[in-house]
Amino acid sequence: MNIPRSLVYFSLALCCLTMAMNAPTSALAYGDGWKPIDPSELALKAPVVEKDADAEALFWEVYVADEAEGGDPRTVLKHYIRIKIFTDRGKESQSKIDIIPLYKNTRIKDVAGRTVKPDGSIIELKKEDVHERTLIKANGIKVKATSFAMPGVETGSIIEYRWREERGDHLTFYDRLQFQRDIPVQTVKYYIKPISVPGFDYGMRAQFFNGKFKAFTKEKEGFYSTTLNNVPAFHVEPRMPPEDQERIWMLVYYSEDKKLNPDQFFKDYGKRMYDTMKPLLKVNDEIRKKSAELVGGATSPEEQLSKLFEFCRTGIKRIYDDANGMTGEQRVKLAKEIKSPSETLKRGMGTDQGIDTLFGALAVAAGMEVRVANMPDRSDIFFDKSIADDYFLNTYAIAVKVGSDWRFFSPSNTYLPYGMLPWTAESQPALILDSKEPVFVDTPLSTPKQSLEKRTAKLTLSDDGTLEGDVRIEYTGHLAAEKKEYNDDDSPTQREETLRTMVKERMSTAELSNVQIENVADPVKPFIYAYHVKVPGYAQRTGKRLFLQPAFFEHGAAPLFPTSERKHAVYFNYPWSEEDDVEIILPEGFKLDNADTPGGVNAGEISQFDIKIMITKDERTLIYKRKFFFGGGGNILFPTTAYPALKQYFDALNKADNHTLSIKQGGTTAAAPAKP
Repeated sequence: MNIPRSLVYFSLALCCLTMAMNAPTSALAYGDGWKPIDPSELALKAPVVEKDADAEALFWEVYVADEAEGGDPRTVLKHYIRIKIFTDRGKESQSKIDIIPLYKNTRIKDVAGRTVKPDGSIIELKKEDVHERTLIKANGIKVKATSFAMPGVETGSIIEYRWREERGDHLTFYDRLQFQRDIPVQTVKYYIKPISVPGFDYGMRAQFFNGKFKAFTKEKEGFYSTTLNNVPAFHVEPRMPPEDQERIWMLVYYSEDKKLNPDQFFKDYGKRMYDTMKPLLKVNDEIRKKSAELVGGATSPEEQLSKLFEFCRTGIKRIYDDANGMTGEQRVKLAKEIKSPSETLKRGMGTDQGIDTLFGALAVAAGMEVRVANMPDRSDIFFDKSIADDYFLNTYAIAVKVGSDWRFFSPSNTYLPYGMLPWTAESQPALILDSKEPVFVDTPLSTPKQSLEKRTAKLTLSDDGTLEGDVRIEYTGHLAAEKKEYNDDDSPTQREETLRTMVKERMSTAELSNVQIENVADPVKPFIYAYHVKVPGYAQRTGKRLFLQPAFFEHGAAPLFPTSERKHAVYFNYPWSEEDDVEIILPEGFKLDNADTPGGVNAGEISQFDIKIMITKDERTLIYKRKFFFGGGGNILFPTTAYPALKQYFDALNKADNHTLSIKQGGTTAAAPAKP
């Protein structure tokens, strides 16, 4: 059976205290200290695992155990890695190290490193050269990394470094252990010390993903080891599924039974969690009164739910919102004090769960059938119902029965409108908790129209090729939520810098002024960028002609899929759409020399792309309209076999976006549709 969380916490705390008192004194048991370097390692001239690798890890060893600090249980991983550098590219890629924690509430400590040159001389990493910095991952999420540069690295060198990783808040005691890096590894070895205290009868289990698991070997001092040899490098590709869906890793956890029937497990779990969550939907007189006030005048369940949702989304503040200005201690204190929907209503503030369950309680008071639904997070991994454990059901929503269908709501996600869940919870099997028959129901996927990027520009072209004017971009749906989450904890200066970087990545000469960034923390309105832009050299002048790309918002954009081959599937987080409306006033004395328009690209219900190019009757203003959507029909995941066709489609879009018009000084305007 699965362990109740309260028992896990108690047992783990007891275990950690016991282990802390009886921790082994052997430094070698935890991998502390540098291992001798064999001369053959220094003499190694070519990689073993992948022949074209620029660098290769000779070994990566990790000791995993549980400790306690002040009675607080934590999982501690002590890493030790040794890397051989073969080429200049390897020197560049491996000299600068970023250690990114896998979990929140994780601390990186005790970093040590050294470089061993080909002649055997050693340069130690200085402690003052280790620092923390913020990185932006490919998905746009900010992460904190412990960073350092290895000293004196050259081709033929060996670099090695160690660090201590402390994972806190592990109330359910599950650990993910990674086996792949950005370079190949000759040997990955984990030493794991299971919980072993009186009264704790749950056995350690291991679930391996994307690789073949080797049985544990008993080691000294209560450790068990597992080894994987010749592990290939893991390379991140643009628009790929979650990394743990693709890379090799292992989940270590504790369970009473080795084999559980998944169907029976989730049925029992759904019943048990229903009893746990039912008090959080409790209705009292205050809840009834507020519900009646909010839904008064509403004539349908849809209208009633909309009113309740908007109240909870906009009228109740989130304790853990980055923009609320509270300290961490204040947030923790409030979260402990506010334990019921009525208290959330009274305070006008609550945790995410408190806001969502207040919505559920208000809906119950309005006479609706309401449940809590547990669901997975598809930004993490694709859910597999054959794994009989609740570990991957790590998020939730409020389910409301409307007619014969279950509808799903999460008003604590402030930046998403009524009817939308976070994209991580869309198109997922949600377990509807129930005392009799828990059931999985798929959540809907949003449509392309619900996440729109609408871009307008009114520009003037000079005879030297400079383009200047005013720009406005509006984001809705998931696009807006991502922009708001990214910007809401930044200063106005940082927000402007983010925008300038975004524009200059496509147009390096662009100069932005009068920047306005609107509705950053507004729960309802679109996220908006508005600015004045000047781009010297936007159009290329040759003699009496100017060559102009009318797709201003795609100018300088690289192809989405630059490589001819693909290792991983292609995955889009959610469907989206784009609408461009660009007006460009031509220079005095210039006329449109050619008015050809690239043809549209059509992929049926999945995607459509259409362009219109027009000139006004006075022949002075060029009108460019572009419409595009992708992900229709729920198509957001494509196997590698579909990559050639997908690449061809997006290459055709990129080519159309790079379409160039010729404008001639003193010429006669070519035939072109007039502006309606």
